[in-house]
Amino acid sequence: MSDPSRTYDILMETLDDIGERTDTSLRCIEHEPEVWENRMQATCEALSKNGALDNLERRRLEDRMGESLYVRFPVQTRSALTVAHTLMDREVFTEEELRAKMKGVRAKLEEV
Repeated sequence: MSDPSRTYDILMETLDDIGERTDTSLRCIEHEPEVWENRMQATCEALSKNGALDNLERRRLEDRMGESLYVRFPVQTRSALTVAHTLMDREVFTEEELRAKMKGVRAKLEEV
């Protein structure tokens, strides 16, 4: 089980990029999903199907972490944060590996 009290600097640092949650009503989840949100959902489905991270377990973790650790983050980002958090807890990849991957993605986006 993932530790909802443990923090990872790499995940907390993304708040500077995305910005703090400003809408506290449920309307913030009533929107047309962005492309990355659809892809994230597909990734979660694949992780669940392959037994790496059960959808129900992820949703429970997302609820717990979203109400505590990730409360300042926009609702739409919490799935990504929860999945990354859980996979690092399970030692699928390290915080340093995620940091390096994110750096590479940012570099590619700057080229465009």
